[in-house]
Amino acid sequence: MVLNRKAYHDYHIQERLEVGIVLKGSEIKSIRAGKATIRDAYAKPEGGELWLHNSHIASYDAASYNSHEPTRPRKLLLHRKEIDNLAGKAVQKGLTLVPLKLYIKHGLAKMELGVARGKRVYDKRESITRRDADREMERALKLQRR
Repeated sequence: MVLNRKAYHDYHIQERLEVGIVLKGSEIKSIRAGKATIRDAYAKPEGGELWLHNSHIASYDAASYNSHEPTRPRKLLLHRKEIDNLAGKAVQKGLTLVPLKLYIKHGLAKMELGVARGKRVYDKRESITRRDADREMERALKLQRR
């Protein structure tokens, strides 16, 4: 499973969807080996379809001469109504479609896509302070139990 931790730091996630992704054989092998990155990736509606851009799936070493290009755009699989709904939200409300997870489910590659709004700098600082405070409380409770 490949996680996009940067997405949780940079965005407020409002909605999550599980989508399929169209891959070549060497790409699925690389994902199974854990050699994929979705850190700077985003989804964009183009021509009535949803495409994933900036994702990096490393080339598979044991693949033949016609291996895949690591950063090519990949098609995401959703129902037509879902694509129209997401495209409308992305354009109208200024939201972004960000991949959160990439994983294998029942032998198929799936991606958790988040509808997100960007955080401002002070929101990020607030998140960090809240996380630090929670961590301190957990430490205090753990010491108190001993």
